[in-house]
Amino acid sequence: MTTPDHGTVDMSDRDRLTRLADFVFEAGMLRKTPRTGYQFLGSGAENVAEHSFRAALIGFVLATEAGADPNRTMALCLFHDLPEARTGDFNYVNKLYNTADPRRALADALAGTGLSATVLPLHDELEAAVTPEAALAQDADQIDLIANLKEELDLGNRYAAAWIDAAMARLRTDAGRRLAGAVAATDHTEWWFNGPDREWWNRKNGCAPKGSKAPKAPEE
Repeated sequence: MTTPDHGTVDMSDRDRLTRLADFVFEAGMLRKTPRTGYQFLGSGAENVAEHSFRAALIGFVLATEAGADPNRTMALCLFHDLPEARTGDFNYVNKLYNTADPRRALADALAGTGLSATVLPLHDELEAAVTPEAALAQDADQIDLIANLKEELDLGNRYAAAWIDAAMARLRTDAGRRLAGAVAATDHTEWWFNGPDREWWNRKNGCAPKGSKAPKAPEE
């Protein structure tokens, strides 16, 4: 592998399937790349892969709600932080003093894979944020953060409330604001604690639900 004078990485000595294998391993680095903003919040943690997964899911949901293309929105979310496998995650304070070139990182990651013509335009579309799908993907990125912050708020980190307000102000779409509002208003445990079988909590360990009669012991 050589690096030409213009700064791009030359992977021409590796065939396309090998480069696709490289790409799979590189994407795996996101599992080991922490999101660094939680250092300042004082609680909470996640890696970039975890963030990208739920952002993609949220993007799909938002696009379905807004009548946009859910698959394209999901793809925008899925690839939006892939450059961080090379650059790492820069939080707000980091960005005051450090710069990165995410498009170059993405271009180098895609070199020789045959995916450049498909994936690089997703990066450019998201950065421009002109299409409905890009705006929804930007909102999905923030709503994933809001969901994490709501968990931390529910668990007692009072600083998370101010972070939620800041993330809310960054939302771009009506669909994003509606979903974010619901996320911020919902206790993060309700989906399982108050799930479809609430009586399970009474039946646990063999206890009968309230109002029911205990079964008779078998006759000898």
